[in-house]
Amino acid sequence: MGWGNIYKRRAKVFTLALVIYFDYKALQQREKWVSKSKRASLWEKAHDRNAKRLLNLVIELEGLWVKMGQYLSTRADVLPEAYIFCLRQLQDSLPPRSLEEVCRTIQKEFGKPMDELFSDFVKTPIATASIAQVHRATLWSGRDVVVKVQHEGIKAVILEDLKNAKSIVDWIAWAEPQYDFNPMIDEWCKEAPKELDFNHEAENTRTVSKNLSCKSNPENDVDVLIPEVIQSTEKVLILEYMDGIRLNDSESLEAYAVDKQKVVEEITRAYAHQIYVDGFFNGDPHPGNFLVSKEPPHRPILLDFGLTKLISSSMKQALAKMFLASAEGDYVALLSAFAEMGLKLRLDLPEQAMMVTNVFFRASTPASEALENMKSLAEERTKNMKVIQEKLNLSKKEVSRFNPVDAFPGDAVIFVRVLNLLRGLSSTLNVRVIYLDIMRPFAESILQGNISKVPASNEQWISTPVRSNVEAKLRELLIELGGDDRILGVQVCAYKDGKVVIDTAAGMLGRYDPRPVQPDSLFPVFSATKGITAGMLHWLVDDGKLKLEENIADMWPGFGTNGKNLIKVHHVLNHTSGLHNAMADIPKEDPLLMCDWEECLKRMALSTTESEPGHEQLYHYLSFGWLCGGIVEHASGKKFQEVLNEAIIHPLNIEGELYIGIPPGVESRLATLTVDMEDLKLLSGISRPELPSTFQPGQISQMVSSLPILFNSLNIRRAIIPAANGHCSARALARYYATLAAGGVVPPPHTPSEPALGSHPHIPNFPSLQPKKKGSKSKEITVTKDKTKSKNTDPSESKDSKSNTYSKKDGNTNYMQLPSDVTSSTNGEINGIYDRKNEKDDKIFQNPRIHDAFMGVGDYESIVLPNGMFGLGFKRFKSKDGCLTSFGHSGLGGSTGFCDVKHNFAIAVTLNKMSLGGVTGKIMQLVCSELNVPLPEEFARLSGLGSDMELNFDKPLIN
Repeated sequence: MGWGNIYKRRAKVFTLALVIYFDYKALQQREKWVSKSKRASLWEKAHDRNAKRLLNLVIELEGLWVKMGQYLSTRADVLPEAYIFCLRQLQDSLPPRSLEEVCRTIQKEFGKPMDELFSDFVKTPIATASIAQVHRATLWSGRDVVVKVQHEGIKAVILEDLKNAKSIVDWIAWAEPQYDFNPMIDEWCKEAPKELDFNHEAENTRTVSKNLSCKSNPENDVDVLIPEVIQSTEKVLILEYMDGIRLNDSESLEAYAVDKQKVVEEITRAYAHQIYVDGFFNGDPHPGNFLVSKEPPHRPILLDFGLTKLISSSMKQALAKMFLASAEGDYVALLSAFAEMGLKLRLDLPEQAMMVTNVFFRASTPASEALENMKSLAEERTKNMKVIQEKLNLSKKEVSRFNPVDAFPGDAVIFVRVLNLLRGLSSTLNVRVIYLDIMRPFAESILQGNISKVPASNEQWISTPVRSNVEAKLRELLIELGGDDRILGVQVCAYKDGKVVIDTAAGMLGRYDPRPVQPDSLFPVFSATKGITAGMLHWLVDDGKLKLEENIADMWPGFGTNGKNLIKVHHVLNHTSGLHNAMADIPKEDPLLMCDWEECLKRMALSTTESEPGHEQLYHYLSFGWLCGGIVEHASGKKFQEVLNEAIIHPLNIEGELYIGIPPGVESRLATLTVDMEDLKLLSGISRPELPSTFQPGQISQMVSSLPILFNSLNIRRAIIPAANGHCSARALARYYATLAAGGVVPPPHTPSEPALGSHPHIPNFPSLQPKKKGSKSKEITVTKDKTKSKNTDPSESKDSKSNTYSKKDGNTNYMQLPSDVTSSTNGEINGIYDRKNEKDDKIFQNPRIHDAFMGVGDYESIVLPNGMFGLGFKRFKSKDGCLTSFGHSGLGGSTGFCDVKHNFAIAVTLNKMSLGGVTGKIMQLVCSELNVPLPEEFARLSGLGSDMELNFDKPLIN
């Protein structure tokens, strides 16, 4: 193609682009002065004349523009009817090339005259397309074939057209930035030239045919036909002839009684198989590339595999995960899939990202509904852009030029093109296809295929190294539990005498997320969060900003309403405030209300008690978090998460691995919840008198099944819900409890696992305590310091000189007061403060009896309910001899943080398959046995749950 022709071709393309652009721009201005009744007519005429202009130029130029016209002709779901009507002619009825040119190409490619190759060659082509035309022929063997012959000089034309298309797209992106199609054209520039080598197409055809004929999974078998490749060269392709009906031949489809709905659904299934199962798919499914067999059951015939895409296993899984995230409305999984595939957004708007993804996978609409569909999409886009405008405080002009996508992966471009073409195909045939239903089994099969591998034979099921004999034995147990389908993903970390002895990560991040669990993966731990929140209150007491016997109403304005003026801080920590059922209606009324921190604190302040403070211990399953959170903020004058950082995150160096409300950017490390349904069945009929009336096992069984959907949602995960919304790694939670076990002394750096603990940035950014108004004075909380040494005046209290421990008998319970590095305690430690001037960086508590405070023993015994399940913020555990030497907190589903002070032992277990504690009990039993640590009674009972679970099951681990 000479330079003269190149410039003429380029000039015609750009001239038409400008003519059409300014035609519509002028119409936008003109319609302002025309009555509404006439506007529709004006737009129809504009569409008609511009569609004809486009068609005429495409026919004249041929080449790549035919491809683009074919693509547009399939978008009956979004394009005006005039364009569809005109451009449909491009699917297979372009002006044919001369027979002389065809024969010349065939003879040059095979080096033989036509008479030696074919016994018969039909001169009139059966189809002419952008790159080649197809003739029927008969081989000398008698076999009927079709011969696809490439147009002479088409390679130079295609390459030039790609340059012109790229220039037009660049110009559109400049003139209308919200319509930036550069990712699509860039990918097309990379893939389109491959269509010019028919040897490449022949190999693609064989590969797709082999993949779709594979019967490895009967549920995902597809029933389509693909012609056999007979012979190929770079410019000629000979294929088996298949007699079929074209999809645009409506009369023949009706005459043969073809079920168009079934045909389109089977084509869609074939593409779902190619994309999600094979990772190798045809990127050009326009109507001209399909036939329907004339014989029943009228199977689809797939043609033309010139433009195909091979994607990596990780991209295939990311696309499947994106699809399933869209199907289930899982924002976390969606953003995680984006991160895995390399799609980057310029701002954090998960709701809008979900809306756009839902547009990709929405059900197709018949052509008759195209206008309404266009309006709906336009309204949705306007709504999304308005949200962006408000979030970024942009002007109308600025938002019109804003593109929220920062990077769009090339592999996903062809995928999106295929989805659009399939949608256009169904619209053209006037059928409705529910893509979520058809594609879901294929997307699930690729993800669950990885997840369902037996742990013992899956090398990646446990990817972290073994550090001790006890860890080696633990892994054998985890593999056994995984093989029994009791575990999906798990982390276990344990400290003994301040050193890490176990740090194991195993399994998968989620049911639809086959990536292996890593040491830094973040698990939702439900009520294990309460132990962290309680630690924050003790830190404020230790720092002199709070008193355990202080009335909450004295620091929290408005809290004293409805008879709550007598509730003290220790009542909340001990679960005896009488507010055990407060806020219980929120999950039923509006679960998303839990995301509104200020509204929840406001409702908490207005709540009403059900019993007198200090008289009855009933588990504050939901109210505990907002009660503690409100106290933290009003006592400190800081945001809840600022205190969390200052008290726990920074001193322990666990940045990025412990959150109460996750920040944007960590979605790819999140484990996804699912439920062990077999365990759930056992809850019915069980009664727990120590639990509130709204939190009985029978009610929990109904609630738990819906919890994964709720707590997998991004809105909930990002919310501050200090009773139930912690996200952490086991190694971060274990380090916290190892610090508590040592009286606040932070263990040496946690070095065994990679990436290193504390190496992730910790940047929470959420609204919390409202800033104080000008002129308002915050109440100063004064505390006194009493250094008077305490004396053992209780005759029932004695000291064991060998163990340096105190035991005090109270009924059937022995409270063991644990040893300390100082032999004296102080009166008033409950309300006092300690000298932090000489505080070392490696210690977060100065109170020498901080263990007693956690468990509510010794000097703190008077402010907890006798024989209660809880101390001050932590659940206390008895050993076999009845002594209290350990404490911790478990979460609904089995995740646990625990420490034994006497044996300087701490452990954390995180799980994403929610059970009733049997898995956790077995883990605790093995580890404690190997390390000679007494196993608490509750975990001993849970560890016995097995095939006879119902016989042993009376108190599930549901707190």
